[in-house]
Amino acid sequence: MLSEKQAEEAIVSSFDETVPVSSASAGDHLDGKEPEHDDDGGDPHHQSEFSLKSIFWHGGSVYDAWFSCASNQVAQVLLTLPYSFSQMGMLSGIILQLFYGFMGSWTAYLISVLYVEYRTRKEKENVSFKNHVIQWFEVLDGLLGPTWKAVGLAFNCTFLLFGSVIQLIACASNIYYINDKFDKRTWTYIFGACCATTVFIPSFHNYRIWSFLGLGMTTYTAWYLTAAALVHGQDPGVVHSGPKKLDLYFTGATNILYTFGGHAVTVEIMHAMWKPQKFKYIYLLATLYVFTLTLPSAAAMYWAFGDELLTHSNAFSLLPRTGWRDAAVILMLIHQFITFGFACTPLYFVWEKVVGMHDTKSVLKRALVRLPVVVPIWFLAIVFPFFGPINSAVGALLVSFTVYIIPATAHMLTYRSASARLNAAEKPPVFLRSWTAMYIVNAFVVVWVFVVGFGLGGWASVTNFVRQVDTFGLFAKCYQCPPPVAAKHH
Repeated sequence: MLSEKQAEEAIVSSFDETVPVSSASAGDHLDGKEPEHDDDGGDPHHQSEFSLKSIFWHGGSVYDAWFSCASNQVAQVLLTLPYSFSQMGMLSGIILQLFYGFMGSWTAYLISVLYVEYRTRKEKENVSFKNHVIQWFEVLDGLLGPTWKAVGLAFNCTFLLFGSVIQLIACASNIYYINDKFDKRTWTYIFGACCATTVFIPSFHNYRIWSFLGLGMTTYTAWYLTAAALVHGQDPGVVHSGPKKLDLYFTGATNILYTFGGHAVTVEIMHAMWKPQKFKYIYLLATLYVFTLTLPSAAAMYWAFGDELLTHSNAFSLLPRTGWRDAAVILMLIHQFITFGFACTPLYFVWEKVVGMHDTKSVLKRALVRLPVVVPIWFLAIVFPFFGPINSAVGALLVSFTVYIIPATAHMLTYRSASARLNAAEKPPVFLRSWTAMYIVNAFVVVWVFVVGFGLGGWASVTNFVRQVDTFGLFAKCYQCPPPVAAKHH
């Protein structure tokens, strides 16, 4: 903690060296800028003082960004990856996790480059971002125009909306396994009210302690799943038939695409940093850590239970109830609350800007303005309680464009001219070194995700989603719950 504090003090000390926007170069502000949106009402110049507030509440270091990325990247999806392995088979599951993990890290890198380019251009025009949080659609607007702004806004907001819905569904699904006195729909009502309290968290600066705790909770859950599956051993007569059907295969693949497509909040996390230019490789480092959670847990669960996972999208449902499992369920509930806030906060910002309250410093006023955002999320979680299949549908129809196709295409268009490449704020990375190589990689990402992710994945996930609607119906009271007799002895 001391070394981290010293690093933060060094960053904060650079605030005093920052000159006014009107006379500074863009690099001055990106390298040692003052936090533009001091939502907690504190003076950022005093953050170097050792205080509980600075430790737990106000974060902007590279460490905070790493914890935010790693914590936000894998939450409830950890419980559905064994389900995906049963649809795809062990080998495909492992390969596609690695493939989409590195592809997601690449597009997160592109988003960070475009953010820095946008900031650089705007600060050369003497634009100040004091009390304003830059968002992805604004980056697209500044670099490519209003049409791209509209497209980015539509996809990003819809994805974050359903991302929040999924967290709420997961809360109800998980709590049911330690308390089945209420059905899952009733639990959705209860957790919808609980998650609405995230309106009081001003910005990503204020997720410091939550990101740290959230990652610890996910780590415990992942290794609990691994250990519990190995201790349980293989079920008698276990069958590993995946991949069995084409639609199930691509449904599983799009859930993995969704898993490593959690960087719809990349710009907001960057903007909360004191030195946004240091973000470039943070997402990759976060992904490498996430691999240590997702690969062992999914592989061990599939090894132990095989095809039985095809009808159990939540991994908790197959493990015997113990104190260890109850602890994992409770920790995941808390983490899903945190992830709900991560997904909702950019939506809160957008809504604040729409109603003209984004510059308001009163936390209470902003919280009241934000409340209407939670209502449609609550409603959709009750309409579509299909934990697991909804991940794949969102991955194919929304994540494929939001965090893969749009960033790669936007990067190609932003630097299509020789002058743009010459004056680029960020040059190609050392491992590619040329703009041509970057264009080839970006083109591959666009074509692959459009054909495999959106095309085949969209067909498969929508087919599976419709199957759930036909089987359980909309507004299902208790999705994939055991029969009443079994429930009494649960």
